[in-house]
Amino acid sequence: YRLAEEGTADIRIGNVASDLGIVTGSGEVTFSLESGSDYLKIDNMTGELSTTERRIDREKLPQCQMIFDENECFLDFEVSVIGPSQSWVDLFEGRVIILDINDNTPTFPSPVLTLTVEENRPVGTLYLLPTATDRDFGRNGIERYELLQEPSVFELQVADTLDGEKQPQLIVKGALDREQRDSYELSLRVRDGGDPARSSQAILRVLITDVNDNSPRFEKSVYEADLAENSSPGTPILQLRATDLDVGVNGQIEYVFGAATESVRRLLRLDENSGWLSVLHRIDREEVNQLRFTVMARDRGQPPKTDKATVVLNIRDENDNVPTIDIRKIGRIPLRDGVASVAEDVLVDTPIALVQVSDRDQGENGVVTCTVVGDVPFQLKPASEGEGEPQNKRKYFLHTSAPLDYEAVRDYNVVIVAVDSGSPSLSSNNSLLVRVGDTNDNPPMFSQAVLEVSFPENNLPGERVATVVATDADSGKNAEITYSLEASPLSSEAPNSIFSIDPDSGDVSVQTVLDREQRDTYEFQVTARDKGVPSLQGSTTVVVRVSDRNDNEPRFMQDVFTFYVKENLQPNSPVGMVTVMDFDKGRNAELSLSIQPGDHDQAAGIFSIENDTGTIFSTVSFDREQQTSYTFKVKAVDGGEPPRSATATVSLFVMDENDNAPTVTFPSNSSYTVLPPSSNMRTVVATVVATDSDTGLNADLNYSIVGGNPFKLFEIDPASGVVSLVGKLAPKHYGLHRLVVQVNDSGQPPQSTTALLHVFVNESLSNATVVESQVARSLHTPLAQDIAGDPSYELSKQRLSIVIGVVAGIMTVILLILVVVMARYCRSKGKHGYEAGKKDHEDFFTPQQHDKAKKPKKDKKGKKGKQPLYSSIVTVEASKPNGQRYDSVNEKLSDSPGMGRYRSVNGGPGSPDLARHYKSSSPLPTVQLHPQSPTAGKKHQAVQDLPPANTFVGAGDNIS
Repeated sequence: YRLAEEGTADIRIGNVASDLGIVTGSGEVTFSLESGSDYLKIDNMTGELSTTERRIDREKLPQCQMIFDENECFLDFEVSVIGPSQSWVDLFEGRVIILDINDNTPTFPSPVLTLTVEENRPVGTLYLLPTATDRDFGRNGIERYELLQEPSVFELQVADTLDGEKQPQLIVKGALDREQRDSYELSLRVRDGGDPARSSQAILRVLITDVNDNSPRFEKSVYEADLAENSSPGTPILQLRATDLDVGVNGQIEYVFGAATESVRRLLRLDENSGWLSVLHRIDREEVNQLRFTVMARDRGQPPKTDKATVVLNIRDENDNVPTIDIRKIGRIPLRDGVASVAEDVLVDTPIALVQVSDRDQGENGVVTCTVVGDVPFQLKPASEGEGEPQNKRKYFLHTSAPLDYEAVRDYNVVIVAVDSGSPSLSSNNSLLVRVGDTNDNPPMFSQAVLEVSFPENNLPGERVATVVATDADSGKNAEITYSLEASPLSSEAPNSIFSIDPDSGDVSVQTVLDREQRDTYEFQVTARDKGVPSLQGSTTVVVRVSDRNDNEPRFMQDVFTFYVKENLQPNSPVGMVTVMDFDKGRNAELSLSIQPGDHDQAAGIFSIENDTGTIFSTVSFDREQQTSYTFKVKAVDGGEPPRSATATVSLFVMDENDNAPTVTFPSNSSYTVLPPSSNMRTVVATVVATDSDTGLNADLNYSIVGGNPFKLFEIDPASGVVSLVGKLAPKHYGLHRLVVQVNDSGQPPQSTTALLHVFVNESLSNATVVESQVARSLHTPLAQDIAGDPSYELSKQRLSIVIGVVAGIMTVILLILVVVMARYCRSKGKHGYEAGKKDHEDFFTPQQHDKAKKPKKDKKGKKGKQPLYSSIVTVEASKPNGQRYDSVNEKLSDSPGMGRYRSVNGGPGSPDLARHYKSSSPLPTVQLHPQSPTAGKKHQAVQDLPPANTFVGAGDNIS
């Protein structure tokens, strides 16, 4: 039977009964479908075959899946024909051919079809494309394929296969280079032959597959790197990089060693994937300093392509090797087992060994400095001066740098140290034992070139003085010594007469008795000779110093020492020096000096003596006027045992100094002498008597009147002190005269004393009280102010002049004016005059006003104010040196002798005022009126109450 697919249910297929020729309708024969009941059904009575409700899809039937022939797709079924009561059964097989309809669209296996095309394929190369499938067949099947966008390098061709299928083909029309373009996307459409036609399309992705047409390429042809030696395994060194334009396995690169030695493969590791070169085992530069090899980059294509690069690996030195020192024999000096035997008489700078120093390192790490350590007489010197000698391998000669001496040092351990210049530096050392051989080269030697021996005097003959010992560094006969005495080079005296020596022991003995005071030093030479051949000798100088014994007493240079000293010497001043000596020495000559009191104990507590110098000091100041001489003894005691002593007498005479001023014994300052006006010239008025405690010129006195003699009426004999009248007395000379007499001695500097001699010139002494008042007042009047005669006499002469002037003024107005001016002038001066029987109210000693612009005030009655006598102090200035004057009462005086300032002080209310009328223009110096000797140069002030004595001492000798 035939049946189109996709039909509805109950479609009649055919009648099996009729087709089998079986008559139906009686009901005796029935039909039953034994198989195929999924899609088919049969009427039991009629045998009518029809479809069931299940839709028949030809493309889904299992038996039709791979059948593309219309006649080949069918459904098999079995029908049984059953007789009555199933008395018989016949089984028939049937087949329903399923006819195809255009119910399926042709489809490609995938919406995206991928085609790989190798690059570089020639033009015309054909590639089969995946075919589309259409579950329909026949004219409903695939009819054609087409490219919707056909590129220039491809075109589509459809071929009919032998089985009638359409095969799409892609033909290469242009050059393909994956490295330029690696893919193309095309749209491929398929269409069936149904009506209406069905079609579909897919993306045809043409992938240009790689062909191994490119070789790997290294970035550099030569790779060079530095590697520190001893780098730990795994340390990366460098990475080799190669590129391949191919892809896939053609572009997958692996790195392998190329031309490489076995040591390279043993020491280095090359990662075949990354190209990293790393350390496999530690590398020692001293074994290999450079590795040069090739590395190949190889792709995985077939056949593989390769490239190669050269790797230069420089092994950088590290300071990992200590210098080595090799000491070898040189020349004829034997060296065995690290011991060199060298005779002590070898010359300086003799090479004794060869030293070779090397370092396996390179550069600064291999530059070695070699030196000898320690204080040994050896040094290193380069064996050659060639510039081509490698820095890390040098040779030196070990030279002697100083003479060798077997007796001083027999063995030297010479340590040689080598230090490289690495950082940190490494060092090593080696040693050589130098054994010095002995020769007979040492003479006997004394421990001291000069042997000083102390030996006491007064010895016994034969006593041993000293023992001298010499040593010889040699041995045997060369060290056996004999001793002998010889004269010293500085003395020709043979010592054998005084000293002797034992030739074997060296004991030196004295043969005579020695006396230190006669000779304290003996010098001779001891010679020591060895018994070598030739014999060597040495010598020493022996100095025997005779030590002292206390066998001599101290001796003064004089038995009596006489000294002269000036009086007034300051206490603790030296007054003399005694000389004492002791012929002994040391403590025996250490003298102790002391003052021994005299017969009258004159020196007790007054004198002391200095033990070291013998200087005698006084503890007091001498006064010749009290004592003129001293006598005492000085004792010297030495320090020996027992001590010895001696004494000497000292006489000390005190010399006079001008330390006493003259003393006036007559007259007294408060006395006076009456001189009648009728006295003749050369009348002796009085005699000034003075004494001086000093002697000689210091007591030679001379007298002079230094003040109070303005009229030159008196003079004094310089030698005797006799005061005489030498001028004629006039009425104006009546009254009290105060002569200032100065007594000077002839000492240096001279001393002086001032005394007052009062002379009252009058016919008689009618009122002694008035004169005494004037004398008392004189004592309080400055010495620079003259008191001489009657001042009223001059006042009367002035009044007479005024009368004459008035008469003359009547005649002429001019003369009158002149007389009036003079009268006023004279009247103003006359206010200070003296009128007999009239008492002035103003005191002569009232201080004068220095300010001339100010006038004295008067009372309302026009009279002067009443002032008490001696109401104030008047300062009288003395002359300055060189004739200058003191212009101001307040000006200070210098400390020069004879310069001073004196003030008069208030007197009693009952004292007469006669002295105020006496003025003096004589520039007398002011002197201090004082009963004791003054200290020169001080400022003095007159005392208020003059003493009754008649002696006043002045401090200056420049009184004029």
